[in-house]
Amino acid sequence: MEATASAKYLRGSAQKARLVVDMIRGKDVNQALAILRFSKKRAAAKIEKCMRSAIANANEAAEKANVSIDPDDLWVRTAFVDVGPTKNMRRVRPAPQGRAYREQRHFCHVTISLSNDERPAAKGHKPQGSAEAKPAKLAESKKRKRGGAAAAPRAKRAAKKEEPEAGEKPATKKASKKKAESKEGTEE
Repeated sequence: MEATASAKYLRGSAQKARLVVDMIRGKDVNQALAILRFSKKRAAAKIEKCMRSAIANANEAAEKANVSIDPDDLWVRTAFVDVGPTKNMRRVRPAPQGRAYREQRHFCHVTISLSNDERPAAKGHKPQGSAEAKPAKLAESKKRKRGGAAAAPRAKRAAKKEEPEAGEKPATKKASKKKAESKEGTEE
């Protein structure tokens, strides 16, 4: 059984609300409510209210169909956020030197759909506790070399350690001085 709830004209941009909705998509209802309850995002409170409405809609639909449904078996099947209107909510903010900046007040529409059907298994997905997944990740991460600024100090140290042969020039001035001093000590 599937139940849907939508909350329209929520204050705040759709981009910020999508950050919250992405955290709960595919989760159990109890887990999603816990995430929403303890999230520091401002949109989380309104999305939690929409989620509770979807749970109530599922219970109501089950009663009408004369079917028993356990709210703990529900999971978030789909959740998305659409952009709302900004047409009539434009404001002007004072700016330096007598100018005015245009400010738009954003709205969004949130839709959440819950289901108690079996979840489809992801293709090629292994359980988290599998013993094969961890060593493969470790071996893969050890093979990768870090680039950018983090690798630069190591590259310099590695270059200093390698001594050039007799015909080659030394990598640094210090290395050439040390080499010259060692040659003088052996000649005497």
